[in-house]
Amino acid sequence: MSDKTQLANGNWRLNYTTGDLFSCPTDETLAHCISEDCRMGAGIAVMFKRRFSGVEELKGQKKLVGQCAVLKRGQRFVYYLITKKKVSQKPTYDNLRRSLEDMREHCIKNGVTRISMPRIGCGLDRLKWERVSEILEETFAATDISITIYSLPVKTETLVMKENTSR
Repeated sequence: MSDKTQLANGNWRLNYTTGDLFSCPTDETLAHCISEDCRMGAGIAVMFKRRFSGVEELKGQKKLVGQCAVLKRGQRFVYYLITKKKVSQKPTYDNLRRSLEDMREHCIKNGVTRISMPRIGCGLDRLKWERVSEILEETFAATDISITIYSLPVKTETLVMKENTSR
């Protein structure tokens, strides 16, 4: 799936798929949120740390809240959106927006047109997807960047547990 066609200017797209984020094409850029201290000790960040390492490289970039740290791995970039100062804090929508704007600028400068990411900021960080998706649209509307949002499939046991607890 190495479709290199460019979208017309301003025809950005937000796509949704169910599955493992790391199953996306190997030349597709990845993005997720972390704290400025680059701890990555919980959630999907742990998987990014294991898969791409580079914690010292990220720290060496000295990125601040509202910026985006970047690793280059093979044919892809991996974006680390710095949305909060410490791992124990929660991000603000403004900090998320600023880090996405920084990522957008890197994408434009480096010809990135496809990004895969989870529902950023909506897991452990507890932001609301309705607002996050609006920010993505506002940030990328005038670009040729296609963003695919990955969600894990809901497991049958989880559904049964929810049904049992909602009675």
